Amino acid sequence: MVRTVPVADPGDLVLQLRGPGPLAWIRRGEGLAGWGEVARVTVPAGQDRFTAADKWLRALLDGARVEDHVGEPGCGPVAFGSFTFDPTSEGSVLILPQVVLGRRAGQAWLTTITGQPPAQPVPSRLPESLLPGSVLSRPPATPPAGPGLVRWHDGSLTAPQWERAVASAVGRIKAGRLQKVVLSRDLYASAAGLIDERLLLDRLAARYPDCYTFSCGGLVGATPELLIKRQGGQISSLVLAGTAPRADDPAHDAALGAGLLASAKDTEEHGYAAAGVRQSLAPLCDQLTVARRPALLRLANVQHLATAISGRLAVRGDGTIPSVLALADALHPTAAVCGTPTETAMELIRELEGMDRGRYAGPVGWVDSAGNGEWCIALRCAEVDGKRARLFAGGGIVADSDPAAELAEAQAKFRPMQSALEG
Repeated sequence: MVRTVPVADPGDLVLQLRGPGPLAWIRRGEGLAGWGEVARVTVPAGQDRFTAADKWLRALLDGARVEDHVGEPGCGPVAFGSFTFDPTSEGSVLILPQVVLGRRAGQAWLTTITGQPPAQPVPSRLPESLLPGSVLSRPPATPPAGPGLVRWHDGSLTAPQWERAVASAVGRIKAGRLQKVVLSRDLYASAAGLIDERLLLDRLAARYPDCYTFSCGGLVGATPELLIKRQGGQISSLVLAGTAPRADDPAHDAALGAGLLASAKDTEEHGYAAAGVRQSLAPLCDQLTVARRPALLRLANVQHLATAISGRLAVRGDGTIPSVLALADALHPTAAVCGTPTETAMELIRELEGMDRGRYAGPVGWVDSAGNGEWCIALRCAEVDGKRARLFAGGGIVADSDPAAELAEAQAKFRPMQSALEG
């Protein structure tokens, strides 16, 4: 039994999260917050993992009784998901929560999912003030607490080893093996106490409001890169590649942005990413609009080259349009997180990184029963497990890349999660 009803504005979505394993998708205070689990599937590795996840969700919801009194994307049954970067890696997951609290464009709603229909009929609308004893008026059982002292440890490669990996990649590119490859590194944190994912979400959402703050199956982060959004037949994507730091001085900050827009290295790297997304979406759309040139996306700590893409899905022969999971499947991996050509870059990543990325740089997001949803690329994130966390960062490598500069860029990309852990 699934029921969605309007509710009064719940305030901060993160503060409403209950218990362990929070599920979240929040940007500028809007989005979805979920807790509890009705069902979870760990999707087997393989090229068909998105299709397998979609089939599992459809089978799970087949025959469900749905009472939706709001009727917006993200209402009714919603599953949160996170997929591995490499199709050969295990660990992709899709979770159907017991409770989802949503807010968008001044409207808020509450979805509850149970195994059996309720004994009493569902009201068409809840009171404007939430009832005492309701699922929202009760405070969280344990408020978020800091993890205490955090110590840092090298991941699979030390900084000098990773610089050598970048140099090796540049050599392969100059030899004509490929045009671009994205190399990442990891960093481990060990804390004195348990790491509460809700605290990380709270800090990330407050500090990076223009990013998509997410939590799914222990993977927590704030990513700027929208892989695909589907609302009915309309889709949108935001391609990011090419990075420069921010500066406190406005003139210096503007100069850094202008330098990024003029950088041959960064515009080349960005061009591969934008072209790849366009090529993947074009066969699925009867209308597709791609910005002619990249613009600057300025975030709190870095600025990126960004290309906005929007379109309308074409109706297939059977009268349907692809679900957001099918679209994520068509797009992943993009050149922004893998390289060009894809297969050559993937093989080089496996050779040089010395690690399994897991769900880092894979799609993360949500999907509803109508196939609507939003999926980002899991960047600026960490896998949290008790008192330990594994952080990830990286950058695109092309022929003009400098290993020391790439290391500095990766270290800058670690900082959002490092500061979220430290306070």
